[in-house]
Amino acid sequence: MNNTIDEFDAAIKVCRDLYIRKLRDYGASWRLMRPCSITDQILIKATRIRSLETKGHAMVDEGIMPEFIGIVNYGIIGLIQLESGVSDVKDITVEQAVERYDRWMSETRTLMLSKNHDYDEAWRLMRVSSYTDLILTKLMRTKEIEDNNGATTVSEGIDANYMDMVNYAIFGIIKLTEQGEA
Repeated sequence: MNNTIDEFDAAIKVCRDLYIRKLRDYGASWRLMRPCSITDQILIKATRIRSLETKGHAMVDEGIMPEFIGIVNYGIIGLIQLESGVSDVKDITVEQAVERYDRWMSETRTLMLSKNHDYDEAWRLMRVSSYTDLILTKLMRTKEIEDNNGATTVSEGIDANYMDMVNYAIFGIIKLTEQGEA
């Protein structure tokens, strides 16, 4: 039997390690990005995944896994930006950026555990391409909310959509790892 918590935590570790390595290279340069730009970055990554799934090959020697990792990290960055607001400078240290990443990832993980309980691990029955489509759907919803200045009447907000995208991307990482594509 699969152990979702261990697999989820292993996927988080891969994403977090890359996030920290990039922070060491660039600092928190993403602090200058508005949330709508982060949404567009995630859109680029999800669109590339769908393109690779459809075409079956890549012209650039990077597969689907790095794109899912990018979605996870940009999703967490988006949550940090929503909370902190946009800055005109890199105004947080590497340590602060890691602390905020860990806090938001913990909250996102808790959401996954709650939903996973209620849905009885239905994600395991899904295809990786379905995660891609769900992420793209969440992106379209997020863009609509952003275009409406964050206003919703009955729907969840941008933060909930970012967390769902992160969780779907982590499911994709788990599935690809199980398939030996890591």
